[in-house]
Amino acid sequence: MHADHGHVPEEYRRYLAWKLGVVVLTSVALGVCLVVALGVGPAGLSAADVLASLTGTSDNPRTDTIVRGIRLPQALAAMVAGGGLAVSGAVMQAILRNPLGSPFTLGISHAAAFGAAFAVMALGSGLMTSGRTAVTITNPYLTTLAAFAASLLASGIIVAISRLRGARPETMVLTGVALGALFTAATMFLQYFATDVQLAAMVFWTFGDTARATWGELGLMAVVVVPGFFYFWAKSWSYNAMDAGDETARGLGVRVERVRMAGMLLSSLVTAVLISFLGIIGFVGLVVPHMFRRIIGADHRFLLPASLVGGALLLLASDTVARLILAPHLLPVSVLTAFLGAPTFLYLIIRGKRS
Repeated sequence: MHADHGHVPEEYRRYLAWKLGVVVLTSVALGVCLVVALGVGPAGLSAADVLASLTGTSDNPRTDTIVRGIRLPQALAAMVAGGGLAVSGAVMQAILRNPLGSPFTLGISHAAAFGAAFAVMALGSGLMTSGRTAVTITNPYLTTLAAFAASLLASGIIVAISRLRGARPETMVLTGVALGALFTAATMFLQYFATDVQLAAMVFWTFGDTARATWGELGLMAVVVVPGFFYFWAKSWSYNAMDAGDETARGLGVRVERVRMAGMLLSSLVTAVLISFLGIIGFVGLVVPHMFRRIIGADHRFLLPASLVGGALLLLASDTVARLILAPHLLPVSVLTAFLGAPTFLYLIIRGKRS
């Protein structure tokens, strides 16, 4: 008995050390990736140049403009968006008890695409602004607002139907899939009747791109993502209990329906804000939580911080590769995340059928 009492704390310390170690190592990798992301590009900069600019000790105005004026907002936008999408995906998977749950698979991203398409076609936010063939979103805030409203509409419908039918995981998943198909069809309808310029503007917006974020938009995204993360983290024990089933969670004092509804609403809000500013960036909320769940387990006290840092790392690294892979052309980061996420999605489906 005494040996057991001595053995359990040691095992628990190892348990904590492993999970904390993964989070710390991922954070270090994120810091290294940030310095690399700020240095690579057409105007290559050394790590010393980047650090000097970040610390304010650089005496080169050109370097400061490149690092702090151009690359830093894009890099931070990738980190905030990646972390927010990954945490939202982890929460959706927890409250739905479904590894396929994510903002992209539940139709929220498709709703945002419809909102943007509606703004371009009906409200005139995408026009030819010069004699060149380039298409520009002439009123990005109008497009963003429309995408945000459509995302919240989709989230509200999912929650409303779930309340009518009971807040069961399968109800939310099926409702999200149906809404995704509906909004996709509505977007295709608008595209069919759009002019060439309008169609080009619609397609331009759907390409998820962190380069379009400004400092003001970055601040708005951070204001939503950071408090949202701490709320989710405070509910870690509830999510852990819900993993064991609704009845078990209720027996432990968790108000399952309320936790599920609040988690769905807030994760949808975080997602809506991010994709309304940056466009559709799919599969980050699916891949990252699944990856870290296999590494450190399903304890949300550690899974949520790991997903936050891991999502930031994944999207920042993807964005950096996207800027280099076809240089001097810039590839939208959503293309790389789709190439990464689609095989993972298929793997989860196949593994689910086997199990």
